Amino acid sequence: MTSAGTGHRALWKSIAGALSAEIAAGQYGPGSRLPSESDLAARFGVNRHTVRHALTDLAARGLTRSRRGAGVFVAARPTDYPIGRRVRFHQNLAAAGVAAARRVLRLETRPAGPREAEALALPAAAPVHVFEGLSLADGAPMALFRSVFPAERLPGLAARLAREPSITVALAAEGVADYTRASTRLTAKLATPLQAVHLHLAAGAPILRCVAINVDAEGRPVEYGTAWFAGDRVTLVVTPDPT
Repeated sequence: MTSAGTGHRALWKSIAGALSAEIAAGQYGPGSRLPSESDLAARFGVNRHTVRHALTDLAARGLTRSRRGAGVFVAARPTDYPIGRRVRFHQNLAAAGVAAARRVLRLETRPAGPREAEALALPAAAPVHVFEGLSLADGAPMALFRSVFPAERLPGLAARLAREPSITVALAAEGVADYTRASTRLTAKLATPLQAVHLHLAAGAPILRCVAINVDAEGRPVEYGTAWFAGDRVTLVVTPDPT
């Protein structure tokens, strides 16, 4: 005879197996949201307590992550992201076989703050273009970014970024044919509530902040950039460039 406890365990294990198979088959891609507990309970004909056991099992195996008030999301596989003298978002991810995209959150021209002016070697409160957004890897949020550019030197950059979110393409159109990374600072942080919302993380989850200054061929700063990477979705690989 099968006890009630054994039957319950068999049920949630069966549900966990079905969901993990669907995740493996790509029916739920990295970063996508699973159906709600009530929807899954209706689908499998069980109560929400049984579904919750199954979801707990998926999370324990690293297949999913939950965000309070938002639901359960499929965990993205960590993506190698090289950090070298030349860092190009789309090229880096394409080399790893990952589709890259950007979602623009903010694009404006305003006076530089003290730290921005110092990083870009500008006078205090000089105008800068500020470009903020969300970097996606195979549709899953990978990082938040903020890039700041000298507006007087690159007057048309904001308009170009509104049409073409590739920084490399926009800078080339403004006469900056090449640029390299002069400095990089990596710091472990905890996600703020707003960062967690954008990155589909729990508030306080680990993230990695990367602060960089990029310069043109003459060594003049053209970009002061900050990116906040989801800690479980990216592996930053620091390697020297051959040129």
